[in-house]
Amino acid sequence: MLLANPRPLGGEGARGTRVGEGVQAKRGISRDTTLLQPRYSRPTNCGSLIYVSPGKDFAAGPYLMALIAPSLLAADFARLGEALRTIKDAGAGMVHVDVMDGHFVEDISVGQPVVRGLRNATDLVLDLHLLIERPERYVEEFLATGADRVAVHIEATTRLHEVLEAIRARRVKAGVALNPSTPVESLVDLVGEFDYLSILSSDPGLSERAFIPRSLDKVRAAAALRDQRRADFVIQVEGGIRLEHMEALVLAGADILVAGSAIFNSEDPKARLGEMLRLVSGSRRNV
Repeated sequence: MLLANPRPLGGEGARGTRVGEGVQAKRGISRDTTLLQPRYSRPTNCGSLIYVSPGKDFAAGPYLMALIAPSLLAADFARLGEALRTIKDAGAGMVHVDVMDGHFVEDISVGQPVVRGLRNATDLVLDLHLLIERPERYVEEFLATGADRVAVHIEATTRLHEVLEAIRARRVKAGVALNPSTPVESLVDLVGEFDYLSILSSDPGLSERAFIPRSLDKVRAAAALRDQRRADFVIQVEGGIRLEHMEALVLAGADILVAGSAIFNSEDPKARLGEMLRLVSGSRRNV
């Protein structure tokens, strides 16, 4: 069970009700206050995300919630369509895709054609993580694929402001990603220019590395920065995350957890993802 104290943000009550721009959702979403699982929906006219809370009870603070974004990097690349169906059937609303160029990280993963194919194959929220040098060279091409969220690394470019502006100009959520060795303090001057922060909790690459325990301190530092600035950016964590890490990460302030191997390397990916969703999507806390 996840236990935490209420933590208001920007005068909006409990954490978790702030993602999105209030635009009309593409699909109908129930606002039944008995529902405990948060949901994202792709809107009709932009790449924003709408975060639908379970209603008044949640707004008052009795529940702590997060979302799971399954990472396709750990899936069988010959069966990506099946992986997308597994994600949706399990009840998740987002899929995470890592783009690696062989320079910023040593591995090469997928490019624009694959991302475009994924967009055509699913209505899941498409969360794109660009692990590429000088993302300003390719960001427009990846935006054209139909991604809903795009994160770039602070370490990969000297033109980060320009890249974030380009992403937001397309009404797509702009994210800043931090490698494990990069401190949260490095983006203090950027608060307000990005929509979400992606904290890497393991070293990046095709082979998922072990979870780095000090990542919890980094999440806490990001949450403290968010509170101090009364900001509304979302905190996302990815890298080596397994069931045993999830409670501590959510308590530290994480809103979205990206998991790959823990899902797709299990005997039953759909069941494992469902277990993760249940764990983070409606745990009661002390009030």
